[in-house]
Amino acid sequence: MRFGLQFLFHWFAYMSAALAGVSQQPTIRHPVAIALGAIAGSLSRYYLNLWFTQQVSDRFPWGTVFVNLTGCLAMGFFVTSILERSVILSPEIRLMVMVGFLGSYTTFSTFGLDTVLLQELGTHVAIVYWLGSAVLGVVGVQVGMFLARLIK
Repeated sequence: MRFGLQFLFHWFAYMSAALAGVSQQPTIRHPVAIALGAIAGSLSRYYLNLWFTQQVSDRFPWGTVFVNLTGCLAMGFFVTSILERSVILSPEIRLMVMVGFLGSYTTFSTFGLDTVLLQELGTHVAIVYWLGSAVLGVVGVQVGMFLARLIK
């Protein structure tokens, strides 16, 4: 696990340096930054799920629970560090971490952040979003499965 964290820190440092050689146009730099973060995020998710399946159990999605919770923790820490502590990061690094890495690591972190931000519009708005997304997401999976089974 320690190796994995060291790998991620080195990955972000290396990719940040690699971005220096990319065009100065945000229309090029931003998608490249997101893609580079997504590689690390999706591989982290894959290897953590694999590890949990091998070490703990394959009968319950412990890896997914771990990824979702740590993704929310990371999103909260990262956003607060930027907004409240005025940590200065380039737009590319913010996109690489928040959209690329955390977006491919787990969309649950964005779901959590959106829910918290929606509380400013009212608790009822956040609850509708939270419940609606969860319930309709499960319904969407079931409808997708139903439609796939119709096709023979």
